Amino acid sequence: TKMQGGIIVNEIMKLMENHRSVRRYTDQEIAGELLTSILKVSQSASTSSNLQAYSIIVLRDKERKSKLAELCGNQRYIEDCPVFLVFCGDLSRIDYCGEKYGRKANLDHTEPFLMTSIDAALIAQNVLLAAESEGLGGVFIGGIRNNSQEVSDLLKLPDLVYPVFGMCIGYPDHSKLPGTKPRLPLEAIVHEEEYSETKKEKHIEEYDRTMLDYYRTRPQAARDESWSAYVSKVYEKPKRMHLKGFLENKKFGLK
Repeated sequence: TKMQGGIIVNEIMKLMENHRSVRRYTDQEIAGELLTSILKVSQSASTSSNLQAYSIIVLRDKERKSKLAELCGNQRYIEDCPVFLVFCGDLSRIDYCGEKYGRKANLDHTEPFLMTSIDAALIAQNVLLAAESEGLGGVFIGGIRNNSQEVSDLLKLPDLVYPVFGMCIGYPDHSKLPGTKPRLPLEAIVHEEEYSETKKEKHIEEYDRTMLDYYRTRPQAARDESWSAYVSKVYEKPKRMHLKGFLENKKFGLK
């Protein structure tokens, strides 16, 4: 642990700060023992009531990854990465335990759905951090929800299991490694004691300038657009409107 610019920084904190989304990989495979170790240590992630309400599908098969790449919006790096992980919200074990003891598990409302999704996100962040500590890189794939039923069928997901997101991992191609992307000023997201609206405009204007500099100068895919202009378009049209029906068919509920 050492001081860096007046801030205490250790090796784990430096690793976290240096995170970037990696979409280009070398041909080097990930050893099975290494992947097992990464997944094993990641199980120590926090989990609601120790329910561990997630499952992880590990994919190495080129043909299956190719099909998933297509279903996720033709994201070719899904096919190119040596390992693709699908993180699933999984309430099926809870349902089984209820049946085992003759109790009804009431899982058809919003809280269990949120809980299982959060559990999946918590272990996934651990997985990526552990992978990065071993020289790997990766990127989250929200496009796994583009065609939820087709993905579910391909992976043979039962009722009460749904794909939350995917993750590519592999050894980064350092010739195509992006820079670290600036984040919002800390003051924009941290509120003392109660939520404050007072400086939202100032913080966003400041971040717009930062991101314009970043986008204009990055080696790949330079662009001339502010963060707020980009964000304003993300939900201009509703997204993935099939999800509610899909989840209900999977026996999840949003009561």
